[in-house]
Amino acid sequence: MANNSAIEWTDATWNPVTGCTKISRGCDNCYAERFAERWRGVSGHPYEQGFDLRLWSSRLAQPSRWIKPRLIFVNSMSDLFHKNVDIGFIDLVFDTMETVDWHIYQVLTKRSSLMKDYLESRYAVCSAPDHIWCGVSIEDHSAKSRIRHLRNSPVPVRFLSIEPLLGPVGEVNLEGISWVIVGGESGPHARPVRPEWVREIRDCCARAEVPFFFKQWGGRTPKAGGRILEGVEHNAMPKHITENTKIHVFK
Repeated sequence: MANNSAIEWTDATWNPVTGCTKISRGCDNCYAERFAERWRGVSGHPYEQGFDLRLWSSRLAQPSRWIKPRLIFVNSMSDLFHKNVDIGFIDLVFDTMETVDWHIYQVLTKRSSLMKDYLESRYAVCSAPDHIWCGVSIEDHSAKSRIRHLRNSPVPVRFLSIEPLLGPVGEVNLEGISWVIVGGESGPHARPVRPEWVREIRDCCARAEVPFFFKQWGGRTPKAGGRILEGVEHNAMPKHITENTKIHVFK
């Protein structure tokens, strides 16, 4: 668990699951895999197993130790809805999020159909609580079906992480979407993002009155290109965060 996360749109990260496998071109240069594999074989290190999938029961109680409310990105180093994560373990993660309810949890996946199925089963009678946000990651127009799965999921706050943005997404139906994050790829093999792709999404958000957050242009490092789009830094958050919230949003 990391406090003071360097990720601009969250405060902290919580990883009850680590490791993953690739399912689309957005995974090609995975930052989490690159980091984890550096430590493969180092005895006693949390990533001794590299980026192999691992469930950490010992980490389930970590959010309860943070008294100050914050935004928590769930599984920044994995995907909670990986097909090899047992449903019973996902239940335990959601049990924690529901019980430790003074935080806001940001759950992000590329496995959108599995997330939808799980949420429909868990919240068959009522929607998920509004402090559990669920989102999907997409990289270009070919991944837009994930948005449909998200829209059909019984959660009050749905968000898109369009990162790494690797191609034009095209017109996006943002009905039922609470927030959109966009960012370019970073790392030694980062693929460039074109400004018109970003502007197209920004303008789509503006028409739909959906908050737009531009995370980064990307490059060799996440901060290399900055995060200014046509002279503006876009930091909009979902409308569920109000002036009365106790959540610390920005560092």
